[in-house]
Amino acid sequence: MLDYVRLHWQEGERRLGELPRATRRPFELVVEAQVAELRRRLGSTFTAQELVELYEGSGSWTMALAVNVAPDQPAAWEHWVADAAFNRYLRGAADWPSPR
Repeated sequence: MLDYVRLHWQEGERRLGELPRATRRPFELVVEAQVAELRRRLGSTFTAQELVELYEGSGSWTMALAVNVAPDQPAAWEHWVADAAFNRYLRGAADWPSPR
């Protein structure tokens, strides 16, 4: 399952990186807020699997947070933005990068 969701997370990070600098700020603010919420929910010590489990069903709280942070930027509410946040948070997992 990690490999599957990781593709979505990487795609979100890619899309974020492709945004023009002039329009990227609200998206980055949403990602930062979502990363902070991930830290609150999981703490600083977590596994990739725990992050995957939190990802399942995360749409409601990530959307609510995005609307709160960027109320005038509906494009920043899209789930790919949350995918970018999950991708960034994955880098801190105790078992990441996983051995192949």
